[in-house]
Amino acid sequence: MQKTEITVSNNQNETLPENIKSILKNACKEVLKYEKFLKDAEISVTFVTEEEIKQLNKEFRNKDSVTDVLSFPMGENGEYDLNPENNCFILGDVVICVKRALEQSLEYGHSLTREITFLCVHSVLHLLGYDHIKEEDTAVMRPKEKAIMEILKISR
Repeated sequence: MQKTEITVSNNQNETLPENIKSILKNACKEVLKYEKFLKDAEISVTFVTEEEIKQLNKEFRNKDSVTDVLSFPMGENGEYDLNPENNCFILGDVVICVKRALEQSLEYGHSLTREITFLCVHSVLHLLGYDHIKEEDTAVMRPKEKAIMEILKISR
């Protein structure tokens, strides 16, 4: 059985849903399982403020705006560096703005837990190489997100 090292850090002051760290660790594992990623893996999930995500969005995407989530894949074409400390492949980082996620949860009429979990699932798929820039890419990625959320039993 593969090893999955998932670090969840909170770098902001908004209240997080109960058990969100364990929910996200489970969500990351389910994405890897769904995608049949059979190698030992390392993923970092960090909750940040609007200011921090805006800064990251500007620095790495040249977009001077707040966004809900950013993904920083560490691999290319399915190849990932190995962390010698834990022998896990470093998939990358997920950065979630809790305040923006809360706004979206209210806008869409579902829980903050559901919104944060969806953002995490979405981003881990990005870490595995999926995208949604082109319509045909979206047509591949969206059903995967939906299926994984159903497996997690987290609905709208």
